[in-house]
Amino acid sequence: MGMAAELVERSPIARECFELANSVLGFDLLRLCLEGPQEELNRTDHAQPALYVHSMAALRDLEAQRPGLWDDVVYVAGLSLGEYTAVAAAGGISFEDGLRLVRARGQAMQAAADRVDSGMASILGLERPVVEELCQSVSSDEAFVRPANYLCPGNIAVSGHIAALDAVEGPAQRAGAMRVVRLPVAGAFHTPLMQPAVAQLQAALQGVAFTPTRVPVVSNVDARPHSDPDEIRGLLSRQVVEPVLWEDGLRWMLSQGVEQSLEIGTGRVLAGLQKRIDRKTPCESYG
Repeated sequence: MGMAAELVERSPIARECFELANSVLGFDLLRLCLEGPQEELNRTDHAQPALYVHSMAALRDLEAQRPGLWDDVVYVAGLSLGEYTAVAAAGGISFEDGLRLVRARGQAMQAAADRVDSGMASILGLERPVVEELCQSVSSDEAFVRPANYLCPGNIAVSGHIAALDAVEGPAQRAGAMRVVRLPVAGAFHTPLMQPAVAQLQAALQGVAFTPTRVPVVSNVDARPHSDPDEIRGLLSRQVVEPVLWEDGLRWMLSQGVEQSLEIGTGRVLAGLQKRIDRKTPCESYG
């Protein structure tokens, strides 16, 4: 607990973001972040709005401190849920509409997760072809596991039925994995097990006004930049059932001459992933 405590204590702008979120959601999100209970905050339908608002609050605070912040921005991107933050940050949707979308996304994904015994795990120390082959070797029509997040070299998250997750752990270790870590998430995100969430998410996306973004958003789905509202809307609906190509997207941005990146939100996870991909390009974290 205590999520966003330091941010809202030092920044009136950040606190205003949480107060606005409370009015949109109809419950006290900030209190949940600060006081818990942890099991409620960890629920996908609560965690997604919390992470979105925290990141947007940090961005608004940083924009106030650095009036020329956007002058040198050429791309934005976000990992999984963070892609909604990226779209909102780039002006593709309003803060309020982004919050409504991530809440709808969280509710739809939680409902899909409740339908089947599933989850995710990180496989550390193995490369893509090995992980993909291992997943295929233990999967069947009744229970499967698939790569879900391609994060950086040697760090791939897999998703699927619990039985298949259990089955892949031993072979992964025998293949040389340093660790296989089960993740504290509600279900098999970024796989076809989330298909029941798609229709609900598509309806929510169609109900929101999207506008062309001021800088392109690099999509998790195809690791390429998009500014067109219809393209972004379609990619966001596909994202919940397709793997997150984070490493590919970051490598593409670096190949375009990006000289520095800025991670906004809680923690330094993305900065750590970037360091595994390219040690030379600096990444500042704020949040």
